[in-house]
Amino acid sequence: MNLEVRDMVPADLPATLDIYNDLIESTTVAWTERPQTLDERRAWFAEQRRRGFPTLVAVDGPEVVGMTSYGDFRDSVHWPGYRFTAEHSIHVRDDRRRGGIGRVLMHELISRARRNDIHVLVAGIDSDNIESIRFHEQLGFAEVARMPETGHKFGRWLDLVLMQRILDGEIEAS
Repeated sequence: MNLEVRDMVPADLPATLDIYNDLIESTTVAWTERPQTLDERRAWFAEQRRRGFPTLVAVDGPEVVGMTSYGDFRDSVHWPGYRFTAEHSIHVRDDRRRGGIGRVLMHELISRARRNDIHVLVAGIDSDNIESIRFHEQLGFAEVARMPETGHKFGRWLDLVLMQRILDGEIEAS
């Protein structure tokens, strides 16, 4: 594996769209039933850039194999008290999961968050996604809330698990 983590560029959008949309039809990772379009992905990316939020990809040779980003937790424009808290998202291509890619992506995202004065990173995870909950626990996130029947997909109610990691005062491992 020749893994590199770098900032996303427009040419990465189709591959990241495929990774994201692959989750829509068969999982409750993303609480939507409609695949995202390339135009929607472009608009999201433009907004990420405009707001200065990091959007990273993991590439192995020429292939994008994972992505991560963070954005507002709630709405820090209208509620500036939240400006030091961000909610992140991470997705690894199905055939490359459990190989360390997510961990490498998260270490870089956490490093960027610290440099950007983010105090808390939040993860919102479907309660059935035990692998993601364990992954986040291994990265130092703690469960802080369970919100029953907050979402709906596949004809059933879904519970939301909120996890967070406080970043201030931590010594960054090299």
